[in-house]
This record gives sequence, C-alpha cells and structure tokens, in this order.
Amino acid sequence: MTATLYAYAFLDEFVLLYPVYALLFSDSGLSVGQISSLFVLWSLTGVLLEVPSGAWADAVSRRLLLWIGPLLGAAGFALWVLFPSYWAFAAGFVLWGARGALGSGALEALVYEELDRADAADRYARLMGRAHAVGQVAVMAAMGLAGPVFAVGGYPAVGAASVLACLLCAATATRFAEHRRPTDDGDSRAATLRAGLADARRDRSVRGALLLVPAVTAVWGALDEYTPLLVRETGVPEANVPHLLVLIWAGVTVGSLLAGPAERLGRGGFAALLVLSALALAVGGISGTPVGITLVALAFGGFQLATVLADVRLQQRIEGTGRATLTSVASLGTEAVTIAVYGAYGALGSTFPHGVVFALCAVPYLLTALMMSRAARGRGERGASEPGGE
Repeated sequence: MTATLYAYAFLDEFVLLYPVYALLFSDSGLSVGQISSLFVLWSLTGVLLEVPSGAWADAVSRRLLLWIGPLLGAAGFALWVLFPSYWAFAAGFVLWGARGALGSGALEALVYEELDRADAADRYARLMGRAHAVGQVAVMAAMGLAGPVFAVGGYPAVGAASVLACLLCAATATRFAEHRRPTDDGDSRAATLRAGLADARRDRSVRGALLLVPAVTAVWGALDEYTPLLVRETGVPEANVPHLLVLIWAGVTVGSLLAGPAERLGRGGFAALLVLSALALAVGGISGTPVGITLVALAFGGFQLATVLADVRLQQRIEGTGRATLTSVASLGTEAVTIAVYGAYGALGSTFPHGVVFALCAVPYLLTALMMSRAARGRGERGASEPGGE
C-alpha cells in the first residue's frame, strides 16, 4: 500500500498546468474577479459533493472513487486547453471539483483503516506526511518542466501532459488494497451519513477536530491559487515565475516531512506554529520583492504542517464506520471557508496589490491561534484543579 500511495500522491499532483493555469486564464482575457469566480465555482462544487461522496465512500468502494476522480480531472484539463474560454474553464473546474470531492475523505479513510487492520495506525501521521511530501515534489517537478514544455508546445502541450498524468493516476488507484466489505445500497449510504453526523454532535473532541481542519487549511489553500500572480507582481520575468513557485512548494514539502516528529505538538505549540507562519506570510507578502517569497514559502510550510497535524487529530478521534463521512464533513467546512476567501480576494484584489491581500489573509490564523491558546490555558486550569489533572 505504501508504494501505491506514494505513486498515487505523485501522479495526483504532477500536473504541468498548475503553475500556468492562472496565467492561461489571464491570457484568455479574464479579470481578477472572473478568475476568482471560477475558484468559487470550484469550491462550490466541492461543497455540494463533499459529504455525499464521503458517505458514498463509506458505503461502497473507496478505491472505486479514487480511480474515477482522476478521470474527471483529465476531462476538465482537456476542456481548458481545447476550448480556452470562461465557460470551458468553468466546466473544467466543475469536473475538477468533483474529482477532489471523490478523493477527499476516501483516501484518508482507506489508508488509516488499512494501517489499523495491520496494527500500524501509529504510522498514519508519518506515512501521510511523506505522501504529502511526495505530492509536493511532484508539484515542483511539474513546475520545473512546465517552462520547457510550454516553450515547445504552449498551453496545448502542458495540457496534454496533465491529462496523461491524470490517466496514470487513475490506473495507479486500482492497485490500492481494500479489505473492508462495502454495502452498496441507498439505505446504507443514508445510514452511514446519519451515523457519522451523530458522532460529531455527540463527541466534543470530534467537533473540535472537525473545526480545526478548515481553520488551518482553507485560507492558505485558497492563496495558493494566487501565488503565480503574487510572484509576477514582484517584477520577475515571466520565465522565472515557475522557479519562485518551486521555492514556495519546497517549503510546503518540508512542512509535510515534519509531520511525524511534530505529531505530539500540544495546543500551545500548535498555536505558536500558526502565529509564526502568519507573521511570515504577512511580512513576505507585503514586502513585494522576490526575497519576500522566501518568507511566503516558510509560511506555507508551517501551514502545511498544521494541515497534516489537523487531519491526524481528526482521524485519531473518529470511531465507528463513518470515517470517510466525517473526513468529508471537515473538507466541506474547508470548501465553505475557501469560497469566502475567494470572494474576499476577488473584492480586495481589485483595489489592493496581491501582496497586501496576502498579508491581510494572515489575520484569520492569528485569531485561530488566539482561540487555541485560550483553550489550552482553560484546559490546564481545569486539569490543575482536578485530582491527577495536568
């Protein structure tokens, strides 16, 4: 399973369109507001499909969803390069959003339960951290190749390579081991959804873990789509934009690799991680220089580490059969917040430089860190007043 997971993670992110699709939209005549509306549509698709797809993954084969998703992504990328227009981009984002919804929850649930079956659930953080790192290496490789491939064949060549990666990803997904016995009927899917939501209502720790995922994932995940525009705003030549994007994703990769050692990070340490990352984002974004992109890379690395740790905490708190459902509920929250970020970015980006908007987006992380610090202090005070408390 480990080899299959790493191969899947690589191919899932080895999309040469990633570093240039914002430029494709801009070169096709779209405004910042129109580009943001596409991102909103992308996330809205995830909102509508996230939880139903998670319940479906719990009721049927998770492996099935993992190979169907990349096929939808391949169709969407093909639309972008064959018919470059607003409506083709919109249709492609709907397909891409469906791809993400099918894989979200299903992958984490499959990996965790297969590890648990082998009495190796304690390896989940390290394994998923490395899988994320492999995916980010794929992103950097795609960025490195995007320039030469684009120079040779333009957007059609970059698009063709992206479609091929999706097809190979779908083929790889068929190699996942899955020992659970799904029940494929509508009543089972509805019952699984109800049971998963009931667990969240009943268990406060599950609710907290569910809320933490979107709190640390949504904002920087949305900002990622604007990083090519932020880099270009620093004044570097177009040909150097992918190189600085590689620097950002190198930071993200390091953050993923630190997930295993940082798994025992407490609430206070987690809050400190968010504060330091937010400050790096604000200073790096507002600097408006290529050097400032290094700070953005550090910030994204910290946010990626927080994202993996938030998922680990959620998986450790889930019990029962609704693992993919609850993971999808967390992803639903992420998509909902992401839509709000896209809308805010579209409005602010029409008035302020991209660097200023990036700096403003550090504020939610400071608020999240403040709430976690207060929760940690409250827990410590309650524990100190109780026999055997900590």
